[in-house]
Amino acid sequence: MTVNQLRYSKAEFARRGNEIDESQVRPQVEEGNHGKIVALDIETGAFELAKDTMTASDRLLYFARL
Repeated sequence: MTVNQLRYSKAEFARRGNEIDESQVRPQVEEGNHGKIVALDIETGAFELAKDTMTASDRLLYFARL
């Protein structure tokens, strides 16, 4: 079995996410969207806004059952 190695540490993942959120996402969506969830891709900066975590992540990510 292959062991997957993490691309980013938890701290780096959080740092990148916070940086993108503050500099790119919030300026575009914060007003009028209080309480909504933002899912974002820390490598591309792509993001989705929704009322709940499942909807936001479903819109951002592609899922497939194997």
